[in-house]
Amino acid sequence: MTKLIALYKQPDDVETFDKHYFEVHIPLVKKIPGLLKCEVTRITGAPFGDVNYYLMAELYFDSFDAMNEGNATPEGKTTAHDLMSFASPYVTLFFGEVHE
Repeated sequence: MTKLIALYKQPDDVETFDKHYFEVHIPLVKKIPGLLKCEVTRITGAPFGDVNYYLMAELYFDSFDAMNEGNATPEGKTTAHDLMSFASPYVTLFFGEVHE
């Protein structure tokens, strides 16, 4: 299993960010073909020091190929374009292999 992880720094305008994120962006994410699960975590603290992040989203796919195929679809491209339109200053993306 592969997951795409998005870490978001604290946005300048939390209310506007959250409204777009939860009302526009997440519904687009959920349309990506091959997506098994989407989890969003609001970061509330850290054991040591300051917290540098606001949200974390984890998008689960069967495999690396399934993730790439889903992201290459019109739905995936629309989602990526939307992400960059409102969150590019805040988001860091990476992917990894899940071991259970």
